[in-house]
Amino acid sequence: MDRKSFLKLLGISPLFTLWPMQRKTLSQLAAGWEATPRMPVLFLGHGSPMNAIEENEFVAGFRSLGQAIEAPRAVLCISAHWETRGTQVTAMSQPRTIHDFGGFPKALFEVQYPAPGSPELAGEAQQLIKSAPVALDHQWGLDHGAWSVIKHMYPEANVPVVQMSLDYTKPPRYHYELARELAALRRKGVLIAGSGNMVHNLRRVAWDKLSTPGFAFDWALEASSRMREYILNGDHQPLIQYEAQGAAFREAIPTPEHYLPLLYALALQEEDEQPVLFNDKALGGSLTMTSVRIG
Repeated sequence: MDRKSFLKLLGISPLFTLWPMQRKTLSQLAAGWEATPRMPVLFLGHGSPMNAIEENEFVAGFRSLGQAIEAPRAVLCISAHWETRGTQVTAMSQPRTIHDFGGFPKALFEVQYPAPGSPELAGEAQQLIKSAPVALDHQWGLDHGAWSVIKHMYPEANVPVVQMSLDYTKPPRYHYELARELAALRRKGVLIAGSGNMVHNLRRVAWDKLSTPGFAFDWALEASSRMREYILNGDHQPLIQYEAQGAAFREAIPTPEHYLPLLYALALQEEDEQPVLFNDKALGGSLTMTSVRIG
């Protein structure tokens, strides 16, 4: 795989809102869902968009995960590939499949993931978050941070999927605290999943090593090892304050968008829950596919 395989195009959609009466109606519908046992919360290391059409150990891990947990009523996905000013949630009934990348084979651009949306869930998320305004979006859809992994968990595309954007103007603690406001959704049958990569430095990729899972530069090994230790010990503060963790973390997280979805998952961990890691391997020296299941 060459350098072009990791090019992507990012877009920022306009803000859309509903009138107060409409918001109330949507919230009432979602609140009417019967209570369920607590759903897990996930962080998915999504890696290359090619994982959508390739068969490898990471795809097998996503597929096994989908088979291991009870099918949710809906998925709320926080993807590295939707950055906006302010927080938004997709509120359309049928989100489009976004091919937000370049330099890949035609077969990848032909993939469609026609999962329905859930305006009801979007309205409920909007109502739950009190710390910031949340806009309802009708333009974005499902980017590859969402569909390239969710399609392996739910290949029939029969589970509604809503995306929540990352507000690129806000610091890490904002994202962690905002995520905690979504906790009630876990007991309404909603599977909350962050999608990114814990270690993600495309400028440092060893392109000739991408076919050798497990290869990592020393700084990537250090950062990944410390991240895993903090996650497994439930020590979230150093992960929130990742910018103060030294040179290895700076190399591992040159920009925050692929890392922040991890904080959304960790923020929803409850006291009796122990994280479990899977797909825990490095790629190309400067990427990790490490994924986390909580609950």
